[in-house]
Amino acid sequence: QVQLVESGGGLVQAGGSLRLSCAASGGTFSDYDMAWFRQAPGKEREFVATITRTTGGTRYGDSVKGRFTISTDNAKKMMYLQMNSLKPEDTAVYYCAARMILTALWNYWGQGTQVTVSS
Repeated sequence: QVQLVESGGGLVQAGGSLRLSCAASGGTFSDYDMAWFRQAPGKEREFVATITRTTGGTRYGDSVKGRFTISTDNAKKMMYLQMNSLKPEDTAVYYCAARMILTALWNYWGQGTQVTVSS
């Protein structure tokens, strides 16, 4: 089974950038689709971005499209989320997630990293 640990969160001013990292251990990294989700206080968890292994394709939530970029480094077993043009509404705990390819449920989660964007 894969274990996930996020890092890179912090406090940034609106318009700034941050890069989140997710380190994977255990399992075979390329066997898992990878994704980022976020959850703001009092709100439901929101999909941010995903990479699908079988197609190599990426998909983004509407609220981050054009500003965030998801990527992976298979050799390092790492996933990244480059976040540009940050807005106060991007403030949330960001989670990385994994699921076995060709399955539907995101079964593996990190502990989360806090991103706070000040206005």
